[in-house]
Amino acid sequence: MVHVPLNLSRLCCECGTVIPPNSANTCPPCLRIRTDATQGIPRQAQLGFCRLCERYLAPPSRWVSCALESRELLTLCLKKLKSALTKVHLVDAGFIWTEPHSRRIKLKLTIQKEVQPGCVLQQVAVVEFVVVSQTCDECHRRNAKDFWRAVVQLRQQTTHKKTFFYLEQLILKHGMHNEALRIKENHDGLDFYFAAKQQARKLVDFLLANVPCRYKMSEKLISHDIHNNTFNYKHSFSVEIAPVCKDEVVCLPRKLAQSLGNMNQLCVCTRVTSAIHLIDPATLQVAEVTGSVFWRQPFKSLCSATGLHQFVVLDVEAEKDEYSVAGRGAKSRKHLLAAMWVQRAHELGSSRQLHTRSHLGHLLQPGDVVLGVDLANANLNNKDFDDLKLNNLPDVILVKKFYNRQHRRNRRNWCLKRIEMEGESKEKADVQFEDFEEDLEEDEILRKNVNIYSDPGRARADSDVDEDAPMITLAEMLHSLQLEQGAEMLTE
Repeated sequence: MVHVPLNLSRLCCECGTVIPPNSANTCPPCLRIRTDATQGIPRQAQLGFCRLCERYLAPPSRWVSCALESRELLTLCLKKLKSALTKVHLVDAGFIWTEPHSRRIKLKLTIQKEVQPGCVLQQVAVVEFVVVSQTCDECHRRNAKDFWRAVVQLRQQTTHKKTFFYLEQLILKHGMHNEALRIKENHDGLDFYFAAKQQARKLVDFLLANVPCRYKMSEKLISHDIHNNTFNYKHSFSVEIAPVCKDEVVCLPRKLAQSLGNMNQLCVCTRVTSAIHLIDPATLQVAEVTGSVFWRQPFKSLCSATGLHQFVVLDVEAEKDEYSVAGRGAKSRKHLLAAMWVQRAHELGSSRQLHTRSHLGHLLQPGDVVLGVDLANANLNNKDFDDLKLNNLPDVILVKKFYNRQHRRNRRNWCLKRIEMEGESKEKADVQFEDFEEDLEEDEILRKNVNIYSDPGRARADSDVDEDAPMITLAEMLHSLQLEQGAEMLTE
């Protein structure tokens, strides 16, 4: 109990209690009854929430992600009361627990207000926010599939989609498809639809950095406001990828072959990443053709990966690597040059044999089956190939070793994620996607840029599995997180 000197004491004008002197001549209990410091603060407000993307509306048009009872959500709620809190001093603010599914958020505010000169009153106010369901602009445009402001038309004039499958994995790894409203597959490429030009431009820059390609941009006027001189356009980016895929035989132009270290014009494409990787099967000389170089001196493949023929290896004789010659480019250290006698698979048993030099001496043994291009019986329409001297052409160019597909499928214990697309052809795409999976198993450098996930349930026991076929080790796989299965295990 506070003892007040009699000469300084006053009586409360309401209840007559002895109090220290103040300007209101009223005790604090009576002052709280007579004066409301929380007047002007609304007891209920609304908070916009998008159910599709689970974001809250921050007026006037910004949407932010906030967890329940987080600092971000508290800041957003206080901004809704900013005009009402200008005349009071906010001391403390916090959440009052409510059921998460009640669509209610309660906020406890402790404020101070000067009710009379020299007299400050502190009170507590509870504000209830009603969560109102709305749809943000991005989700509304994503659901309205006909709405778009920019499109990226990705095309490649080839019969195989190996490059597209590689690009799909890169896009998944870096999340470049998250902002797309819709992804549609055509017979010769993909279409990515976006709500803004900047999003489409971001994807185009990503493609230019990862595959050899070029693009053209066009725009179409949709509307024009003559009062404020604003224009509304639809932008189209036409991206063309170099028409060369992995495991294809190409014939380089003479000037391009000379600029790459005087290599032979007939080469094999071993990989397509940010550049086209080539190897000369007769000398093991390697070179990289970037996108800018390719489009200045373009070339096409003589035979696609789907048009290769099977040959049976009869004899293999390793050759000594020649010393480096001035003006020649670098040579591959992963391959072995060898002279080979092969025979067509459908002519096995006949006396007709073919001789060639190949870069696959480290893989092939007598009796193996290899895929290659039969130049002796091929009908090719290529200007650069016609300009070559006929007496220097080999009868066959070997491309890759052939493994039993069924055996490799049975022991494959990994999988890849896919992007949901519209209008994709399942039957043909599944066969070509399996070819891409085999390329990942054979090329260690190519799969470094791809996220591979373990899937033990996919493998099946098979006693006739080919042990020589390449495999992906468990250390290179990622474990996919499945929350639904984890929840079932916890309930059990």
